[in-house]
Formats: sequence, structure tokens, C-alpha cells
Amino acid sequence: PESRPRADHAFVTLVSNPAYLPGAEALLRSLRLTGTPADLVVMHRGLEEAHLARLRQHGARLIAADLLPTSESFDLTHARDALHSRAAFTRGGKPAFHTPLDNFIKLRLWQLDYERCVFIDADAVVLRPVDKLFDMPELCAAPNVYDGLDGFHRMNSGVFTARPDTGTYREMLACLDRPRVFWRRTDQTFLQDFFPDWHGLSVHHNLLQYVWIHMPELWNWDEVRILHYQYEKPWQDHDKAHLLRPLIDLWRAIAAGHPVPDLSAQARPAA
Repeated sequence: PESRPRADHAFVTLVSNPAYLPGAEALLRSLRLTGTPADLVVMHRGLEEAHLARLRQHGARLIAADLLPTSESFDLTHARDALHSRAAFTRGGKPAFHTPLDNFIKLRLWQLDYERCVFIDADAVVLRPVDKLFDMPELCAAPNVYDGLDGFHRMNSGVFTARPDTGTYREMLACLDRPRVFWRRTDQTFLQDFFPDWHGLSVHHNLLQYVWIHMPELWNWDEVRILHYQYEKPWQDHDKAHLLRPLIDLWRAIAAGHPVPDLSAQARPAA
């Protein structure tokens, strides 16, 4: 780590590719706007000094985090092409810079020098204070709901609560890399298996952008806390931009350094 912790709890994100820098910067801006006293931590891999300087400007504590020490067979099974051939993304488009093996770096959160952490993916923004999550038990996560009720059976690991502990980390590694194991949704499937009694947060603590398109009846601007841009990213040009324009404009306003816009005045999804 570049510095010592200032608090005993932290919001943590992961940047394992420079292409995610715009997302991480917007997330850090959004967290600062909530007035949180928690540390803001970026675990990072594959970034140059110029990239790290951009993150420091937002008050982030930077912690280098390499790939996990997994076996060659594990790595081959979960490489991008191999994983996508067995579990193709058919409901949305993952950007070319997305590398599935990097997802498992999230588990290094359990090595951090904090008592309590809340992990938030770098393609999300926080729209209202969420410090109450630090008082929640391990492991809390919202369901993976965005195009059907089947999503309530699965967690989405874009937001979750954790209690760092090196013993837990060692147990995770032992469970993670076993002969012939295949984690279909990488860290997400693993965490659900490792924490079978995971506690459910409301969908508004990790509201997936596709809810806007597929399940508009779930969308409530009065309740949304964290908005998660799964699949296509709001800093990209992509073929769903016309469907998600209000959400993209919201992200871009925060990324540009503006306050969070008045949520009560935001457009509503088409029913």
C-alpha cells in the first residue's frame, strides 16, 4: 500500500485495466459527494504512474493487487475465450477490455488492513449515502435481477459487504482452485458458493442498468442508492445507448464533476 489506513472501514473498488479508469474516477467522485468518512481504496493491476496519479487526485488509497496464485488449468478454464465458449454472454455485450480472470482479484479484499469493507465495481456510481452498509454482516449482496425473476436466485457481486481476514482468504483460495472446477460467472458464482447464506440487499443497493429496459416496474428513483452499469459501459459508444440515454447522461454528469442531479426530476423508464 502507498499509505496507511485513515479509518477502520473502506469502500473498495478494483481497476485491473486502464480502460476502467473513467469508471473508477466517477465512482470515487460519487462517493466523495456522499460525504462518507470511510477510506476510498482502489486495488489496481496493470496501471501506469499517470493512471495512478489520476486516482490519487480523488483521494484514493492505492493498493497493488496481482492475479491470484491459481493453477494453469484454472487459468485456462477461466480465460476469456474458454469461459465465453462454455458460458457465453447472451443478454448483453461485455466490452473487449473485460478479462474474466481479473474478476477473482476481488478476493484480495480479504487481505486488506480494514475491519469492514464494502466493495463496489468500478462501473457503478453511488447516488445516495450508503455508509449503513458497513454495519451489515458478511456477506450481503443484492440479487442479480435485470431481465427476469430468475435473477433473485443469484447474487450480483458488483456490491457486497465483507470482513477482511487472512484466514478467510486462505480458505477461499483452497475452495477456489480445485480439480475440474468451473465458476460460470467467475467471482460471482464463487462468492455465492462460499457464502451460501448470503444476505440479500434490496435491488436499489445495486440497481443494474438493464432493469431500465427489461423490468421498468422495479425502477424507483426515490429508492436507488447505487447504479451499476453492467455489460456496456457509459463511457463507451455502444448499440444500447439510445435505450439507456438518461442513465448515461446521469453518469456523465457525475464523471464531469457535477453534483448528483436531482433524482426526483429524472426521466422514468418506459413501462
